[in-house]
Amino acid sequence: MLVLPATITHAQASACLQLLLQGLKAESGADVLVDCTALTTFDSSALAVLLECRRAALYDHRRLAVKSMPQSLQGLALLYGVLPLLVVDT
Repeated sequence: MLVLPATITHAQASACLQLLLQGLKAESGADVLVDCTALTTFDSSALAVLLECRRAALYDHRRLAVKSMPQSLQGLALLYGVLPLLVVDT
């Protein structure tokens, strides 16, 4: 399972993405679960990070699911039209 930090804004997005991509490569199994439980401060950069993780998972023929996505982040994803791309497991 990949775990998001408490904060993902534009300032942290690149570093966070690199760590998550490293974790994605190290994690075995068919599906990738991303836990958003700790995520409290974010902007649209958090969606970009999740979408890039999804792209990397799909490249490896794996599915990505998001656990405990904050309601406001779900709303942002819905607004941008990308919520269907992120399998949300509440």
